[in-house]
Amino acid sequence: MRAQFVLSEIWIGLRRNLTMTIAVIITVAISLALFGAGMLINQQVSEMRGFWNDRLSITVYLCTDTSQSNHCVENGPATDEDRAAIQADLEGMTQVSEVTYVTQAEAWKDFQERFSNQDALVEAAQEGDIPDNFRVKLADPEQYDAVQSAVENRAGVDSISNDQDVLDQFFALLDGLKWAALTVALVQLAAAALLIGNTIRLSAYSRRRETGIMRLVGASNFYIQLPFLLEGAISGLIGGIFAGGFIFATKFFLLDKIQTWFRFDVELSMGAVFYVIGMSIILGVLLCTIASFLTLRRYLRV
Repeated sequence: MRAQFVLSEIWIGLRRNLTMTIAVIITVAISLALFGAGMLINQQVSEMRGFWNDRLSITVYLCTDTSQSNHCVENGPATDEDRAAIQADLEGMTQVSEVTYVTQAEAWKDFQERFSNQDALVEAAQEGDIPDNFRVKLADPEQYDAVQSAVENRAGVDSISNDQDVLDQFFALLDGLKWAALTVALVQLAAAALLIGNTIRLSAYSRRRETGIMRLVGASNFYIQLPFLLEGAISGLIGGIFAGGFIFATKFFLLDKIQTWFRFDVELSMGAVFYVIGMSIILGVLLCTIASFLTLRRYLRV
């Protein structure tokens, strides 16, 4: 009987405040969707950082007869002695795990393969435009400055390309997207909490006669509050489920697209997606339940 009474009270509350309940569900769904999207992006960024940190390299381009930099014009193209000295110094550094010398022919072939989908760029270049170089794999990605300083402005060195500079800009973009989503989500969660409190307060006011009768017949405080708490929890659960659909869409239509654009295999596992969805649903239920409880303590005199 008690369970039937609680369920009937929940149904009455939802029906009487249907518009407000729908508004709560929509607000919770949007805020949790943004929160979950921010968490997904954060996990994707972490996976990508780990992936690229193992592959970070520095490319040391050598001077050739066609080099235009002042340093190369003054000192001339790199000699065999220059190459040997640079390679020996790089291999002797503890920050370096591997050094590979790439000839001009190999560099040209690699350029054609990397930009095979950009015909105009390949046609505009010709063999000899890409100088021979050393590709330096770092043992510690954080020590790229030390390696770069060791070969910069040396005889035979034209320029140095550092993957870290490009990746920092890319990750800064993703971090900005993540924090923007989380910031908007926090604002939406605050709005949802206020809306939930207002809905529960109206529900308690509209049922003040029933709660007064329950108090007179000796019902406990918890028993009187339970229908309102469950009403809020159900709204949070429904909003969380809707948010889960948006989180799935974020994974398949945003994060997977980013991988396709940048051609790297760092796919976020479905386990991580389900974890974020689960956390979002739990947060939605807790948010609505706590907001309902705090509102009842203030407005429901029992």
